[in-house]
Amino acid sequence: MKILVLGGTGAMGVDLVKILGERGENVTVTSRTDRKSQFSDVKYVKGDAHDTAFLKSLLSEEYDVIVDFMVYNTEEFKSRRDLFFNATDQYLFLSSSRVYAESKTPITEESPRLLDVTTDKEYLKTDEYALAKARQENLLQESGKTNWTIIRPYITYSNQRLQLGVYEKELWLYRALYGKTIVFPKAISGKYTTMTFGADVAMGISKLIGNEKAMGEAFHITTDRAIRWREVLAIYMSVFQDVTGKEIKIKYTDDPKPIYEVMGNKYQVIYDRMFDRRFDNTKILQSVGKFELESPEAGLEQCLREFLREPRFRNVPVKAQSWMDKVMKERTALNQFSGTTNKIKYLIGRYTPYFKIKLKEK
Repeated sequence: MKILVLGGTGAMGVDLVKILGERGENVTVTSRTDRKSQFSDVKYVKGDAHDTAFLKSLLSEEYDVIVDFMVYNTEEFKSRRDLFFNATDQYLFLSSSRVYAESKTPITEESPRLLDVTTDKEYLKTDEYALAKARQENLLQESGKTNWTIIRPYITYSNQRLQLGVYEKELWLYRALYGKTIVFPKAISGKYTTMTFGADVAMGISKLIGNEKAMGEAFHITTDRAIRWREVLAIYMSVFQDVTGKEIKIKYTDDPKPIYEVMGNKYQVIYDRMFDRRFDNTKILQSVGKFELESPEAGLEQCLREFLREPRFRNVPVKAQSWMDKVMKERTALNQFSGTTNKIKYLIGRYTPYFKIKLKEK
């Protein structure tokens, strides 16, 4: 098959391209940086898939399948939906299980979405990630066509992506390695989450490619094993101490509001991380046949061990680092920040009254 993968260099995309390359598929992958392929039938094309001219040049050819990992605002997606439909027999749209509303029972593909049930008028005025994905799903479903497949992964992890609540490893694990304290909301720590190995999600996607049962359907690809965030933290702490001989220092806060005010992710916290997230994965397994899904306990341990062998961080969040240092009375050496701008941002956040956001304790 001739397959185009847009933005296929993330946690799921890398594994999907590897699977497709091993199959001998003819694959074109977009990347914003130069990359070399290990497969003769896989080629990387440098460019920004958000750029309309670049995208149209790619879509001047026809593909059996397009897999789209890109993140769009709704108007941007609306302007290119038909371009995708006209260039392929099957368009796989990467949505997200963040689209779902809170559920007291395991989530199925028919569970209510936030867009359809929320009464928060201020939230509905936004095009926040969960709402944007749901609106873009609607554009597919209302198109009158069925050559699309919606995929709703939830939190995926790999040896390069290890999340803790709303924090990426560039915040929490970076602080841990430098012996500094991580401020973590107590309310989130008690919530159930579902974390799925990125390679397992990629395998599920690969099995939907060219699958007639997938046409005009939505699937979430998740494990059915939910654990609390404090259990995730316990896994990280055990591995971290075993590998480094050090302990992870945690400061719990009773109120998550200071966290999302600093992080700028209010709705992700309120309408996702403050929900219990459990999933029923029956539909994907019935459609593609059973395949092995790694348990979060084993998978997270393996991935953290792999990362700690050669730790590398990208885009360490200066604002959040400076705030945590400020409230915990800790310091970060300026040589840990790249560029003069980041150094100045840190100094302002850490040593001036810029942050009026304080930890709130009962």
